[in-house]
Amino acid sequence: MSGEYSSGDIVACTYGRTLRKGTYITSRDGHAVVKLESGYNVGVPVTSLSLISRPEAVQPPEVTVVQDETLPRLSIVSTGGTIASRIDYRTGAVTSQFDAADIMRAIPRLQTVGRYRARKLTTILSENMTPAIWQELAGAVYEEIEDGAAGVIVTHGTDTMAYSAAALSFMLDTPVPVIFVGSQRSADRPSSDNTMNALCSASAAAADLGEVAVVMHASTNDDICAIHRGTRVRKMHTSRRDAFRSIGGLPIGIVEYPSLTVRLEPCAVRRGSVEPALRKNLEERCAILTFYPGMSPAVIETFSGYAGLILSGTGLGHVSTLLIPPLRTLIEQGTMVVMTSQCLHGRVCDRVYDTGRDLLRAGVIEGEDMLPETALAKMMWVLGNEKDPAHAETLMRSDLKGEFSGRSTNGL
Repeated sequence: MSGEYSSGDIVACTYGRTLRKGTYITSRDGHAVVKLESGYNVGVPVTSLSLISRPEAVQPPEVTVVQDETLPRLSIVSTGGTIASRIDYRTGAVTSQFDAADIMRAIPRLQTVGRYRARKLTTILSENMTPAIWQELAGAVYEEIEDGAAGVIVTHGTDTMAYSAAALSFMLDTPVPVIFVGSQRSADRPSSDNTMNALCSASAAAADLGEVAVVMHASTNDDICAIHRGTRVRKMHTSRRDAFRSIGGLPIGIVEYPSLTVRLEPCAVRRGSVEPALRKNLEERCAILTFYPGMSPAVIETFSGYAGLILSGTGLGHVSTLLIPPLRTLIEQGTMVVMTSQCLHGRVCDRVYDTGRDLLRAGVIEGEDMLPETALAKMMWVLGNEKDPAHAETLMRSDLKGEFSGRSTNGL
C-alpha cells in the first residue's frame, strides 16, 4: 500500500497531457509507476492519479504440459533474466521469478519442437552473474549432455550473456548444441521478443550443431533469429531486439520464423564432432582494463598480484608509453597481460608503431581479434587449467573455440 492506492488498482492518470487508464504498481518520492493499457510502464506524479476500480486478482489459466516422446529431448537450464520473468497478473509488474518449466506453459508451441526437462540453476539478473556460477552452469549443462540431452537451452539475461557464452565455450567440449537465449523486452510488452527467441533457440538446440551459441533476433521484425558463435558475439544496443551481433564475421546460422527452419553455415561445428568433456577450473584473479587518454601509471600498479590482465587498447593495440614500465613490472611479477582492441573489428598488431613494439618487448601478448570479454573468459579458463606460463601463453595465442576469426578447433 502506498498512500491511498494499492498495487493492482485501476487508475486514471495524466501522461503527455492526455488522460490515460492503467494499473497502479507502486510509488515513491511523489511519483507513481503505472502500467498503461498498451503494456508499457510510465512514471507520473501521484497527484495526477484518480481511482477507477479495485479488481480482484487475476490468475492465468493452467496449461498442461504434454510431452511428445517421439521428439528430441532438450534440457532447459534457467539462470533468470528477462526471458525467464514472471508477470504478476494482479499488478502487471515483471520480476525474474520464473521456473524453467513455466516457459513451456507460456509458449505451448515449444512442445512441437522437443520434449523438455527443466532445471532451475539460479534466478538472477545477469549483472549478478559470477565466475563461480559459470562453473555451476557448465557442470549442469555437462550433466544434461551426459544424461542424453539432444541439446541444451540456457535462459540468461542479455547484459552479460556474451561473457557466459564465451566462458562455457572454453569450459565445455560439447557434441550437441548449447544455446544461450534471452529477451530484450519482457513478456508484458507488446513488442516482446521472448516467444520468438525461445522457439528459435529450441529449434537451434535440436539442429545439427555441436558448439555453444547465442540465439537472438537478427532484425527488428519477427522474421529471423541469428545463431552466433559463443566466442564471437556481443550485445551492441541497450534495447533493440536485434541487439546481438557476430563480430568479425557472419553468424554461424539462422532460424527462420515462423517456420523455425534452421540453416547453418559451413563454418558451424556439427553435432557429434567431439566427445563431451568438462574442464571448469577458472582463475578469478583476472580483469579487463580499458585504456583512456591520460591514464595514470598508478592504475596499472593496482593490478599487482593479479594472475592476468586484459588490456582493451586503442587501434592496433596501443596504450600510452607511460604505462609500459609498470606493465613490464607487472609481467615480471608473474601477471599475464594480453592486448585487445577497443575497435572490436580488426586484428591487434603491435609491430607497426614504436609503442606496440615496446609493448611486445615488455612481454605483452597480442590478442589477435578476440573480443575483450571473450579474452577475459579465455584467460580465466587458461590460467585455471594450465600452470606452466609458457604453455599458458601458447594457449592464449591459439584459436581454441573459434575466438579468432578464420578457423575453429576444439579442446586443448
